[in-house]
Amino acid sequence: MKEKIVVILGPTAIGKSHCAVELAKRLQGEIISGDSMLVYRGMDIGTAKPSAAELAAVPHHLVDILPPDAEFNVVDFKAQAEKLITEITARGRLPIIAGGTGLYVKALLEGYSFNKADKDETLRAELENFLLAEGKEALYEKLLQLDSKAAANIHMNNTRRVIRAIESALQGETVACDHTSLERYDALVFGLNMPREDLYSRIEKRVDIMLQQGLEEEVRRLLNEGVPASCQSMQSIGYRQMVWYLQGEMPYEVAVDKLKQATRNFAKRQLTWYRKMPYINWLELGSEPDYAAVVNAMYVEIKKRWDD
Repeated sequence: MKEKIVVILGPTAIGKSHCAVELAKRLQGEIISGDSMLVYRGMDIGTAKPSAAELAAVPHHLVDILPPDAEFNVVDFKAQAEKLITEITARGRLPIIAGGTGLYVKALLEGYSFNKADKDETLRAELENFLLAEGKEALYEKLLQLDSKAAANIHMNNTRRVIRAIESALQGETVACDHTSLERYDALVFGLNMPREDLYSRIEKRVDIMLQQGLEEEVRRLLNEGVPASCQSMQSIGYRQMVWYLQGEMPYEVAVDKLKQATRNFAKRQLTWYRKMPYINWLELGSEPDYAAVVNAMYVEIKKRWDD
């Protein structure tokens, strides 16, 4: 019998974490973060980490588990998330994945298999197709997640080298990437979406709030503590742009503009990933989302699905 899980997906800044917490309260749930950046300790503002109150309200997993200079990739996430789902289920509680990193959640839900093997043409073709579909920025972002040190030495425009570096980073691990159906879990997957202009407005406001909360100071502290600017976490959106500013590569205003643009582009890439997941139950939000109604709609669907 497949383990039951609930997944809440959606682009950045749309309110996934809030919905996950409120749903977990109603269903005796525990939250597994599906965000590749929330694993890092001391990186709170730039990752839009859930507040202390939210973290205390229900159990959270894969949050604050690694130092900022550690590596973390899709293979690590899938292995740890699978173990957590089994443990949470055994406690009689419901695993709720609050997703953000499309590759991570897709690999978990669709049962991607990572096998040691010689480099094969399937992986090369998959990466070349990904480049055509998503663009060089998204391809480079994939390399940053897998091997930030290699990425630091390769220009984004050199897509052949980027593809070779991704292959090397996987160390011959090939992944079955062509699934579009749920494999291992009895999963209810919800997607939050809203009109693009409204989403971009929320992104602008979120970045402004991050800056007011002290994103610049957070990045300066990390650099002063010896976290390399080239490491995986510091190459992520928000941190990368502040590093450019703090290291004198560009004025503050330019760095902020680049941060906002990169976040908008990230939201577009997330939605592109989610379009490859036909099992998502989409919930369309307006300019002023009624999150209580959204959570209630999820609750009703869950009860309909699993109540005997």
